[in-house]
Amino acid sequence: MKPLLSCLALLSCFSSAQADTTIPDKETLGKALYFDVNLSKNRTQSCATCHDPSRGFVDHRDTPAGKAVSLGDDGVSLGDRNAPTAAYARFSPDFHLNPKGQYVGGQFHDGREADLKGQAGGPPLNSIEMGMPDKAEVMARLQANLSYATAFKQLFNEAIFSDPEQAYAAMADSIAAFEKTDFFAPFDAKYDRYLRGEVQLTKEESLGESLFFSEQFTNCHQCHKLNTFGGSPEETFSNYEYHNLGVPVNKTARQHNGVAADFVDQGLLANPQVKDEKHSGKFKVATLRNIAITAPYMHNGIFQDLKTVVLFYDQFNNPKRDLNPETHTAWAKPEVDKNVALKTEEFKAPALTDKEVDALVAFMKTLTDQRYEHLLK
Repeated sequence: MKPLLSCLALLSCFSSAQADTTIPDKETLGKALYFDVNLSKNRTQSCATCHDPSRGFVDHRDTPAGKAVSLGDDGVSLGDRNAPTAAYARFSPDFHLNPKGQYVGGQFHDGREADLKGQAGGPPLNSIEMGMPDKAEVMARLQANLSYATAFKQLFNEAIFSDPEQAYAAMADSIAAFEKTDFFAPFDAKYDRYLRGEVQLTKEESLGESLFFSEQFTNCHQCHKLNTFGGSPEETFSNYEYHNLGVPVNKTARQHNGVAADFVDQGLLANPQVKDEKHSGKFKVATLRNIAITAPYMHNGIFQDLKTVVLFYDQFNNPKRDLNPETHTAWAKPEVDKNVALKTEEFKAPALTDKEVDALVAFMKTLTDQRYEHLLK
């Protein structure tokens, strides 16, 4: 009987140790949940899998479709959109229609969740992501961890697990609380340090800054500026509006993810709250924070290089930019060839020189958080 008693004693000590682990607040609970693979069906994925803190909070894993889309917990399923960065996501306002009739904010590329709490609750139940069957099963996984069970009761209420809906909302709220911490938004990039007078920009970076915030020479400022004035502290480099940029279909992703070849991603129009056809093909303006180390680009990950993105924009104003440098063929047609913002007068701008293109890329590299600067090419 001694071995059995020893095992029981060991189990008792282990359980006591779990129970004694203190989780003092929602942020700490959210951090534990963010990195917990037990929230996925096969226990292979956590939030951090597709939003990796070591890689700018994006998914850097290779898949049969490259890095454009993410692999699910089942090891087979592939998404159809690129995982957006979770960095600085707290600054996207709740999804709403502004006085100008433009949709603004929300989470995901189409704003279908109003806020971070809504976003955090999505992936665990998504069949091609973390794959959990329902909220009750997620709660069963959480209750199996004594530290979680204790924390949920202390931070919310004693009866929290009696209602799976309420408990699941508490889980999402905790993850959102963690995502609102400075861990996701340190504002310590070279550009931030430059604004504080701690470093200087190179001549090329300085030219890129001037071009970026110019009212005459580029369109960057129209979408990638939140604050009233350029060069403001804590600038997130997105106004969180929605535009159709004429991005082509990512055929490589579609060849591998099982999505029908004739499927059209309607973007904002796929959001259940949006009904007007004029919003077809629009996607949320992404933050440019850490943009240089979070390739591939656009909502479907079709472009591999940041310079390609700048050239793609420039081709609408510059007839010399007729070839995609990554394919060495003509730019493919837009997936949704209507409402294309860059074809309108509002987005007309002078053609860029090669020197100016390189300068803009150099400037955007200065928006890289200090902990990721070693990843810059």
